[in-house]
Parts: sequence; structure tokens; C-alpha cells
Amino acid sequence: MKFCSNCGAAVTTKVPPGDNMPRHVCDACGTIHYQNPKIIVGCIPEWEDTILLCKRAIEPRYGLWTVPAGFMENGETTYHGAARETLEEANARVEVGPLYALYNIPHINQVYVLFRARLLDTDFSAGAETLETRLFTEAEIPWNEIAFATVRNTLTHYYADRKKGVFGFHMGTIEPGARKA
Repeated sequence: MKFCSNCGAAVTTKVPPGDNMPRHVCDACGTIHYQNPKIIVGCIPEWEDTILLCKRAIEPRYGLWTVPAGFMENGETTYHGAARETLEEANARVEVGPLYALYNIPHINQVYVLFRARLLDTDFSAGAETLETRLFTEAEIPWNEIAFATVRNTLTHYYADRKKGVFGFHMGTIEPGARKA
């Protein structure tokens, strides 16, 4: 950040009084510009013994498979964001269920929040950011074509939980170099 979004003056990086982290501070108007992690919300849309995946039509990881997920918007809940992203990416309507996984990705300043969800019908199709949508059984999951470590980890937990017949909550941290967070 070079300029203040409040007044347009140049900003400097320093630790403001009462803080312990360097921040972009405007010396002209005194505005402190906080930069915080982005929250990604999404879900695992379930239909009988299958789940819905989307093939990405955008970077990063163009052409690889993921669950429908994206950046949370201001003014929405995590539940609403997960449902909105599923509708945007897969034109799929879901009933968002329980929180299933949370992954910290500190090296890229992101937090992934993923829910289990029930597809309301099988009337889905690729949205603007998606090349293809498809229901997959566990045996059909294209593990070598999964876009992100968060999704790979979540699906691994999901299928292990399904085998046990009990779905828990999973939390972790994705470190740099973990086959693309």
C-alpha cells in the first residue's frame, strides 16, 4: 500500500501506538490501514453417495478440480457465503449443513471455512468461473487433479469419516509447499 484510501496521502509502515504489529499508517490524516486474512467459504455438496466438484476456469489452478468455494463478501454469514459460492460456481442449490473443516493458510493470509451441504436437486451446471461440474463417487475422485491442499485434506477426512459413519470437525494449517494451498 502506498497511498491512504481515506485522504490520498502517502502512507508509511510503522507500529502505531498501542499496537504490536507494523501497519500502513497515513501521517496526514492518521488513518491506520489494517490488512487481515481473507476468508474463503465453501461446501462439500452431497447427493446420495456422490459429491459435486467444479473444474476451475480461472487461475490459480486453472483446469483442476475443487469444491465450490470463494471469498466471503462483506455483509454475509459464512453459511450464506458457502451457499452463494455454490450457486455462482455450480448453479447448484444447497442446504448448508454443519461446519466441517477450517484450514489456516498463514503464508497467503487466508482461512478456509468448509461446510457439508445437501444438494437440493441435480440441476447444476458450470458457472462463470467453472469449466465443468460433476458428481463423483469416492472411487472417481481425480486425486491428482485436485486444485488445493485444503480441498484434498478435506476430502480425505470426509471419506474417512464416511467410512466410520461419524462426521467430525477438522482443523489444520497448510504450510508453504504443501502441493498448492
